[in-house]
Amino acid sequence: MPTNVNHEERRHQIAEAVVRIAASRGLQAASMREVAAEAGVSLRLVQYYFHTKQELLSSVLAYLGEQLGRRMTRAVAAHGEPASPRTFLYAALTALLPTDEESRRIVLAYTAHFTLALTDSDQAAAGLSYANALRDLVAQRFGQAEVSGHPGAKAAVALALVSGLQLSVLAGQYTGEEAVALLTAHLDEAFR
Repeated sequence: MPTNVNHEERRHQIAEAVVRIAASRGLQAASMREVAAEAGVSLRLVQYYFHTKQELLSSVLAYLGEQLGRRMTRAVAAHGEPASPRTFLYAALTALLPTDEESRRIVLAYTAHFTLALTDSDQAAAGLSYANALRDLVAQRFGQAEVSGHPGAKAAVALALVSGLQLSVLAGQYTGEEAVALLTAHLDEAFR
């Protein structure tokens, strides 16, 4: 009797294996064979869903974008609806900081992908599309708040701060709580 397979679930299973490898050993360890072993599936199955490593990495980048988007959506919803621009930005941006095990794993894997994009032009375009969409969303919220200064510039600075804080927390320079406090101080200043 044939088994019904949820192909999207299988793709997520494989993508999650890449995330675990990237977060623990770096993307250089994410060979198709390693991914298959980590996912508990055959190499042929990984190759069935992803014909090349490039295709696999592009899919995983989209998967990470979805994960970050869900974290941001949950964080904003936890603050109640409708969220003011300041509340939205606080919730969304703090959700991007590695403050717990889930966010640490996601941020580590995303950082590994971003680093790869610096030297791989195929990955760079996809990586920038996510970064630009996030920048545009943050700029839109700054614009809605009618804060002084250009919303695009405010968004760029806020996201540069988040990126720096992500790396600082991962490296152990700051705790997640300290990073949230620094981001909060920045938003307080921006919304004066």
